[in-house]
Order: sequence, then C-alpha cells, then structure tokens
Amino acid sequence: MIKHQEPLLRTAAWLEGTVFTVSSLACFGLAGDVPPFAVWVAIPAYLLIVLSYFMMNRTGSLVWGAAAALSGLLLSAFLGTIEGSHPSILSAVLLLSGGGIGAMAIILQSSRSGRIVLIVFFLLNLAATLPVMSPDVRTQALTIFIVGWSVNVLVGVWLDDSVRRARTRIARLGTAHQAERRASELEAQRRQSARLLHDTVLATLTLLAHSGVGVDPDALRSQAAEDAVLLRQLRLGETPAPRSSGGYTLQSNEVAEVTDSIRALQQRFQRRGLTVHWHGDGDITLPQPVRSAFLMSLGECLENVRRHSGVDSADVTITQNAAGVRAMVTDTGVGFDMGEVEKGRLGIAESVVARIRDVGGNARIFSAPGAGTTVVLEVPR
Repeated sequence: MIKHQEPLLRTAAWLEGTVFTVSSLACFGLAGDVPPFAVWVAIPAYLLIVLSYFMMNRTGSLVWGAAAALSGLLLSAFLGTIEGSHPSILSAVLLLSGGGIGAMAIILQSSRSGRIVLIVFFLLNLAATLPVMSPDVRTQALTIFIVGWSVNVLVGVWLDDSVRRARTRIARLGTAHQAERRASELEAQRRQSARLLHDTVLATLTLLAHSGVGVDPDALRSQAAEDAVLLRQLRLGETPAPRSSGGYTLQSNEVAEVTDSIRALQQRFQRRGLTVHWHGDGDITLPQPVRSAFLMSLGECLENVRRHSGVDSADVTITQNAAGVRAMVTDTGVGFDMGEVEKGRLGIAESVVARIRDVGGNARIFSAPGAGTTVVLEVPR
C-alpha cells in the first residue's frame, strides 16, 4: 500500500476535497429539471469521492486519493453531458474539477513521481470536462482550473516547507536538550566524584597529614586499604555506589538495616576518637537513595566535628514522622563563622548540603565562634 508520510498534507487535501465536493453536490441539487438517471448516477459518485478522501486521510494510502480523483474525473465528464439547460450544473462541474479533484495537488506536488501524476490528472481533467462544455464557458472553466490547481500546488509547497522547517527546529531543540542533559549528567558525576574523593581518599590523607592523631593505627590502615581498592577499581572504569554505612562499594549488595548502619557509623568514629551519643528513634525507614544520602551526610557532619570542633564527643538526635526523618548533630566545640567558610571547601557544600538537597531534603547549619555547631538534616520518605 502506497502511503504519503506527511499527515498535514493529507489532512489539508481531505478537508479541501471534501468541502469542494460537498459544495458541488449542493449546486447539483439546486439544478432545475435534472433527469432522474443523472441523480442516480451522480449521488453515489459524490458519496464515493467523499468516502475516498476520508479513507485516504485515515489510512494514509494514496490509492484512496487516486480513487477520489478518478471518480471525480468520471463524474465531471458525466455532468458536462447534461450541462445544456442547467446553469447550476456548470458550477457543480467547476467546483468538483477545480477543488474536489484539484485538492490532490496539495499532496502530489511533494515528490517527483507525484508531480508527474499531478500533470497527468490535470490533463485528464481538462480532457474530461472541456470538450463537453459549450464554447462560451470553456475559457472561463480553463482559467478556473488553472488557478485552482496552481493555488493547491502553492499551498502544498508552503505546508511542506513549513513542516520541514518546523522539524529542523525541533531537531535542533532536541540536540540542544541532549547536550544540556549530558552537561547536567557530567556535572552530577563530577560532584559525585568530588564527594567520593572528599569522603574517602582526602579524609585518609588528612589523617595521615596529622600523623593519625587520635585514630587507632589498625583502623587507619584498614581505611587506607579500602581507599586503595576503591581507587584501583575506579581506574578500571567501575562506578562507585555509596553504602548506607558511609563508605562506598563497587559491587551490588543487599541493603543493611539502618540500625546496623548507625551502629557501624558509631563504631567507626569511636575508633577515630570521637564518642557519638545517639538519642531518639533508632529504627529509620527510608528509600535506599534517600537513606544513603542521609547517613553519608550524617557521617560527614561527624567527621567535621572530629576534625574541627576541638571536642571528642557529639550528640545526634534522630526523629521521624510520616513526612520524613530529621537528624540534629550538635557539638560544644569552637564553632565557626559561616560567612568565612571558603567556597572551595567540599565538606559542607557538597558532602552535606548538596547531597541532602539532591534527594529532596534540606540541610541547615547553625554555628558561631565559641558557641559550638548544630547541623539539622531533613529528608523526605
């Protein structure tokens, strides 16, 4: 089945062809003393043309368009034979030939083979109608045919060009969208990589730079070994996935219970010399991405307490409700001025604030020199 792939052109041809065919039928109905046999021939032919245009638009098959055009040619020739004493029949012929059949020019102009068929249909239209008309109306009819078919060709060219330009613009927008999405994905990957290095390798290097003061040597060696494995796997192209316990893994594993993750986090900081006092709800239920971000941000807050507060203990109060989970990390250390934090520092900006916001939560930090620090982490369920 031959199909035309541009629905807009098909729809335009269907609408124009149907309107002109129905208008021709109305003129035929207004004719005076039409022989009964002409009515029995013309009415089914008109219905066939309208049905053919409808099926062409619905199925996309130009076979139906050809059926409409051929039916229109035969009907025009037939009506021309009874034109004599019926002036409105002439109007019916002109409407049918100029627009009812001429509407196919909207579609046929779009391809080389279609233009050949268009010329054939136009010549057949002239051959079928002009010879049966009286000499005094042939010039008028020829003018109407030429103008009508030419206008339809121009309409088809304009629609075809408009659709092509619209598709070009859409393709450009799609390309721009893809580029923007790739840039966003690269930025997200960069931020994730920065968090990964900050939470693992940089943390270990910081401990080494301070000679591991306050940290058990075995714990430091274990942490350094884990970082070495992580870097080796990253070099091989694997993507790290955060564990809810605060570390990273490169292989999938079952999600540990949140209470076990909190216990592991508490033990990890106990080995590093920071005592963590837990208060409130211990059993937390969160979706995996939210839970990982929540616990890893919590671990980063405790790491900041261990490094910068000047105290060896911190309090963590966890509460939850139907909407989400909140954790408040408090220390009585030296505190700091929020306005003096360097923009390049990743601990607060990325590993805490941005990580929580990425999962739809909110992180607030309250601190002042000499007044300690409180960090509030809120994540949705």
